[in-house]
Amino acid sequence: MTLEKVWSEPADTLESMCGRYASSASPQDLMEEFEVDDLFDGLPGPDYNVAPTVAVPAVFERRVKDTGEIRRRLAPLVWGLVPSWAKDASIGSRMINARLETVAEKPAFRRAFSIRRCLLPADGFYEWYAADPADGPALGRGSGKPRKQPFFVHRGDAGLLVMAGIYEIWRDPRKDPDDDSAWLRTCSVITTEATDAAGHIHDRMPMVITREAIDAWLDPTITDPKRALELLAVTEAAALEAFAVSTDVNSVENNNPSLVEPITVEAEPVPDQETLI
Repeated sequence: MTLEKVWSEPADTLESMCGRYASSASPQDLMEEFEVDDLFDGLPGPDYNVAPTVAVPAVFERRVKDTGEIRRRLAPLVWGLVPSWAKDASIGSRMINARLETVAEKPAFRRAFSIRRCLLPADGFYEWYAADPADGPALGRGSGKPRKQPFFVHRGDAGLLVMAGIYEIWRDPRKDPDDDSAWLRTCSVITTEATDAAGHIHDRMPMVITREAIDAWLDPTITDPKRALELLAVTEAAALEAFAVSTDVNSVENNNPSLVEPITVEAEPVPDQETLI
């Protein structure tokens, strides 16, 4: 089964609206865990430094036009939502996150939140903690900016972190609709107020879907935003743990399992980074 190619060049620096996470589960494992019916081509391989504008594995449900049957799919989506009404796809790099507090209301997200919800499986996500300037030298010559240490936030039971997402389908108006390359499927991670492990590092975190809510969250027949919001009432924050990781994650050129291994934090200057989510 094929799906339009949705690859884009990754962002090469962390800026104010960027983020990073790790996703290394195999398609076969994801199909089994989420009881997927259809596997689509183009899924990325293990990625320990997922950055905005790259393709990520996503689970969602769609109704088959010919039969009316609802099928659960595992397919690639580009991280950075492009609304269907957007003039061009460049807006996606600025829309990787949708705040829980406003996702049902903002024009860019509300339609997707009602009818196109998805799961974005992850090993965990990265967050940068700004150390107290008194703990060490500031970065840059005369910058006065605090040092920032990357942390990896994950489930303490080693299970998948199932992030709540929404997705959209955008057509390039310059191309023929029969051309597969005219269609772009993109997504955003829904974020919420951070608590516990993540809250000690930054005030926002991905909204995590509980196992009990997955079926309803993916159900395209549930179109009431209030009902969808009720499914996000529990964050399972107590299940999360965080540990410091190497500053190698600061560059998307680094991508290997060592990025998610814990380290002992040392007082060393690191490149200035903005927060993930």
